[in-house]
Amino acid sequence: MSAPAPNSSPRVSRRQPTPKAPDARTVASLSRLQLLVASATMRELNEDFEMRPRWTDGRSMRARASRFIKPNDRLTAFERLEIYNRQYWFRLLESFHEDFPGLRAVLGQERFVRLAVAYLSAHPSTSFTLRNLGRHLVRFLETQPSHTAFNPRLVLDLARLEWAHIEAFDNAAEPPVTADALLDANPAELRLRLQPHVTLLHLAYPLDDFLIALRHVEDSRAETSNAVAAQQSRRGIHPVRSPKPQPVWLATHRHRNCVHYKRLTVAQFQLLDALRQGLPLAEACELVLRDCFRTKPEHLRRWFGDWALLGWFWLPKE
Repeated sequence: MSAPAPNSSPRVSRRQPTPKAPDARTVASLSRLQLLVASATMRELNEDFEMRPRWTDGRSMRARASRFIKPNDRLTAFERLEIYNRQYWFRLLESFHEDFPGLRAVLGQERFVRLAVAYLSAHPSTSFTLRNLGRHLVRFLETQPSHTAFNPRLVLDLARLEWAHIEAFDNAAEPPVTADALLDANPAELRLRLQPHVTLLHLAYPLDDFLIALRHVEDSRAETSNAVAAQQSRRGIHPVRSPKPQPVWLATHRHRNCVHYKRLTVAQFQLLDALRQGLPLAEACELVLRDCFRTKPEHLRRWFGDWALLGWFWLPKE
């Protein structure tokens, strides 16, 4: 099921008698009115993407709306309120649509819309920014296998990578530690921290290449004419071919205001993960040298030099 366009025309009906306006002469009563309007506006739509006909207590929503919304010569109180209710939810669906293009491509439009509606019903927006809308998606998919049934690992890996992309885009960047600053430090006591925008991922599929190619295709489509876009819309959106399984160790990060995916070796991933868990630098290095027999001390020095240039490490102030 596809969501109707946000600017769908509401139904026209006869004008209703103007209800008595609620008392808003005090701060407390105004606050109650604001909460009521917000609750009605942000309430989940029904399966036809319309405002629900009953309020939370089972009473008629039309009667409820008439208590605090005035009708006009074209719309009832219910229909006026429904405009805001629908536009609020369409904006959430639009944001979810924009944040997870990989899931949308793999699932296909109908399954993606079902996922979006189910997820937003279970985890409605509670933040001042839509950036946080998908922060519970990975956990939701882990506990709702019906949305991942055709390929659970692929869907979960995509959700992890696309959320990591969001984190990399706008998470904080602490003052980075330079390579020179590490020369005089005691490795046995030094606990380097990864930047908040860096996420380490072990994926079962090469989804970094998949997402890069997908975003390139979507950017190209955005540059086409309206006629071509309309023709593509009529054809519908079908699931794309999924990438073949291939283990990938990855770091998502931000550099010069752009999000990057950096492939890692198993040894590099293990070293960074040990630091992420809080191990001192010396202990983390010893762990990798012991478990990854092909890794040499000169490899570690080169890796740390590269990662320091990218600004991946920081130290909290004492």
